[in-house]
Amino acid sequence: MLKFLIMHTFLLFGLGAQEIIIILIIILLLFGGKKIPELMRGLGKGVKEFKDASKGNEDSSADKSQN
Repeated sequence: MLKFLIMHTFLLFGLGAQEIIIILIIILLLFGGKKIPELMRGLGKGVKEFKDASKGNEDSSADKSQN
C-alpha cells in the first residue's frame, strides 16, 4: 500500500521510472551507501514519534471528554 502511495505521488508530479531512477542514483552518490540506512532509520524514528504523539493527543482528548 505504501509503495503504491509513493509511486502515485511521483506520478502526480509527472515523474516517470527513468526520472525516479536518476533521482535515486543522485541520492546514492550524494550520501553514499553507508549513510542512507542511517538517514532512513532517523526518518522512521521521526515518523514513529509523530504517530505516537498524535495518538497521545487523541487519547488525552478522549479522556477529558469522559471526565
